[in-house]
Amino acid sequence: MPLLPLVGVIGVSQPKEKEALMAFEVGKLIGAMDLAMVCGGLGGVMEEASRGCQQAGGIVIGILPSGRKEDANAYVTYAVPTNMGHSRNNLIAHAADILVAVGIGYGTLSEIAIALKLGKVVLSYHSWEIKGVKHCKNLREIEENLRHFFCQPAVG
Repeated sequence: MPLLPLVGVIGVSQPKEKEALMAFEVGKLIGAMDLAMVCGGLGGVMEEASRGCQQAGGIVIGILPSGRKEDANAYVTYAVPTNMGHSRNNLIAHAADILVAVGIGYGTLSEIAIALKLGKVVLSYHSWEIKGVKHCKNLREIEENLRHFFCQPAVG
């Protein structure tokens, strides 16, 4: 059985209302595309994306900074406690095949930097504007990039 592709969703732990809604919609898109999602497993963008993905029937893997599975948000399907603190950002960047960044925070920036160093594709949805990151203005552009990356035909 082939491995499921993993889409990493990275973003701020205390999002503005717009960023929270954007993260939810990104997660929902990932689940609707039958892709699995990996994130930091806690609150903020991570929780909203997890909620969207779960509601769309997707699988959510949360790579936690703590050593306790119980710290995961309620929408995580599989929690991976690491007891690594912010160092777990490295694991998220390595695990994801492609990443979507939502919002501007230094944790997000570290994950983007690691992913770019690894040669991964990073999509920015109202996040950092950095050379090498693909900027997406809306959800449709994210969907197009994900479909192109995973060679999935468009629906409809």
